[in-house]
Order: sequence, then C-alpha cells, then structure tokens
Amino acid sequence: MLPCTVDLDADSSSAATTVHFWIPGHRKSTRPALVLIHGFGANSRWQFYYQVGHLSRRFDLYIPDLLFFGKSYTARKERSEVFQAECLAEGLRRLGVDRFSIYGISYGGYVGYHLADMIPDRVDKVVLMSTGVGCNDDQKDELVAKLGRDPKLLLVPRTTDDLRQLMLKSVYRSGYMKLIPDSFLQDYVNEIGHKKEKMELVDHLLAKSSGAGRSLPVLTQETLLIWGNKDYVFPMNLAYQLQRHLGSKARVAIVKEAGHAVNMDAPDEVNRLIISFILG
Repeated sequence: MLPCTVDLDADSSSAATTVHFWIPGHRKSTRPALVLIHGFGANSRWQFYYQVGHLSRRFDLYIPDLLFFGKSYTARKERSEVFQAECLAEGLRRLGVDRFSIYGISYGGYVGYHLADMIPDRVDKVVLMSTGVGCNDDQKDELVAKLGRDPKLLLVPRTTDDLRQLMLKSVYRSGYMKLIPDSFLQDYVNEIGHKKEKMELVDHLLAKSSGAGRSLPVLTQETLLIWGNKDYVFPMNLAYQLQRHLGSKARVAIVKEAGHAVNMDAPDEVNRLIISFILG
C-alpha cells in the first residue's frame, strides 16, 4: 500500500485540514473498496496489522488516519465524530472512491456510523466492532466508573502504566503483554502526538448527549456488529442494544474468548466474518 495525504482546504482560505490515507498500490481493480477506520488505540499503520494482508486479497483497502492521529491534522476547532466523518467523506471523494463499505473499530465505529449515515448512496455495507454508538448518558457514566481511572489517561496514555493498562483492558488474551519491557512502551508513549487535541476528542465523546442517543439515526445499510464476549470496555449488551435500534438489517456476531480488541484476539475469525458479510 502507498501513503497519500489529501489537503481538504487547498482551495480555500479557511484553517488547514489534511487527511492521510494508505491506499492500494495498484491501479483501480474490480474488487470492492473497503475503508478501515481505526480506534484510539493506534493509528492506521498499527491498528490493522493482522488484517491488511488478508483483506487486501479480496478488497481495495483505504485506511485513513483520523484527525490528530498519524499524519492527519486540522487547525479547525471541531472535535466531533461527525466532523471526522465529513473529512473522510471528502477525502475519499477526492481520491475517486465512489462506493465503498466500512469497517470501523471502537472510536472508528462512531466515525464510521456517521459516515454511513452522511452519504448512504456511497456506502454499501457497514461493519462495526466493539463500539459505544448509542450509549446514553447513564451508560457512559457506568462505563467510565468501571474503568477505575480517567478515560483520557487510558486513551491518551502519558506513562507506561497508562499504556499497559489500556492494553490489558483491551486485549483478553493479553498474557504476553506483561512481558513487554517498559522501555518499549515508553518509546511508544513518547511518539504519541497531539495529546491535547486527542483529549478534546475524548471530552466530546463523553459529553452529555442531551438525548442524542434517542435521536441516533437508523442506518439504511446492512450492518454487521462484531463483539468479543469478554469486552471489558463496551459489554455485549451494547451490541444487542444497537442491533435493536438498527432493526432487521443488522446482525450481531459474537467472538468467544475475545475482548475489546477482537481484531487482535481473533484476527482470522474477524477476517472471515468481514469477507463473508461484505461479499455475501
């Protein structure tokens, strides 16, 4: 895959916004396009490490860095998932990606949901994994209390302990992670950029919704919800809650012995589910 940066404000005098993508390293093929949207845990380069090779055999992959991750940035003040989705929609349009399906993980699921609602005529199918879309305020409070620490310290780690806790709470089969040396984790923490802006993204995500959960739009696309039965961050009941909201076009696939990061706990099973659903 090849790196590509799209300047969304090249023809205007407004604040600069650029979105970085990984795009297919070949001419357009007859394979369907699939947009992979990462969560807070990593940028596009690392989130899909166990999936790109397999999925790229069946799809033309487009993998963006969300704003303030990797090489994507905006000088604008917007911090909403809707603005993230607007930037992806425009970036993909400029890349000539007319139709595509979506696969979003956690925070990327929020963005993917709004993207699918925003341009329904361009989005074929939607895969959402381990996402809190549709959480009401009480549920948000319960989830934050369960974490036992400020979510911003986990999602935007400043110490090796913060990062290790994020990994242990996300990956169910995490025994090997206890062996990762602090020096490696510290290098990762040191490379995290735009910490202030990322914390503002978290603040917006956790802000009181004023009933927004009840006004959540219903997607028109067929939607697959993939969840780990050991998800510590967003428990399984949220998958079924979102399925009820979406109606008959949505179905849930539960992956056993997998946590929040199902893509790391069971990448082969996730790949099979995605391919079967989108190509089926």
